[in-house]
Amino acid sequence: MRPEPGQVLHFSEDPNIKLFVPHVARTARQQEPYVWAVDAARSPDYWFPRNCPRALAWTTASTTHHDRDRIIGPGCGDRVHAVEYRWLDAMRTVDLYAYRLPATAFEPFGTPVPTAQVATEPVTPLGPPERVGDLLRLHEKAGIHLRVLPNLWPFWDAVTESTLSWSGIRLRNAIPRTRSATEPAQEPVSRPGADSTPPRGTDP
Repeated sequence: MRPEPGQVLHFSEDPNIKLFVPHVARTARQQEPYVWAVDAARSPDYWFPRNCPRALAWTTASTTHHDRDRIIGPGCGDRVHAVEYRWLDAMRTVDLYAYRLPATAFEPFGTPVPTAQVATEPVTPLGPPERVGDLLRLHEKAGIHLRVLPNLWPFWDAVTESTLSWSGIRLRNAIPRTRSATEPAQEPVSRPGADSTPPRGTDP
């Protein structure tokens, strides 16, 4: 599920949004009210239940072969998404919807590489929301390696210390670090240097 040319997407578990109104999300790091959406490149970041904590990593031109094989794995493509076992049932059963919105109403958000698209005026969807469907199958068709773990933090630490690009979403909902870990659980920004706050519309 990705946007067509001239579109961006907003993913939501609410199928009844008629108008997206700019607002300040509760988890936002900025105070400006926005309507949030994503382009085709960032759409896979939101093929999850809304509150599902996930650690995402992908290769770039600067990624070393060692880091790619060590973290993503040989033969596992260029991208890996990690979730906890306890969220697997929700991924199988959630009713997730995608709203198609006009890209002309939006501008990139995040530097140096945008992680979202934002609008400062109300935006009407181009049509009714579309059911996203089987999230596991969506990952498979996109060639994204989906990794299911008992705890995200060891994987997250390895990713954030690597040459991969990465993003962490809803990590505050993750199972806490084990006692052997030395760093506190927190949700750092994505690489390169952009806020990992999930896009939102009018859904709470």
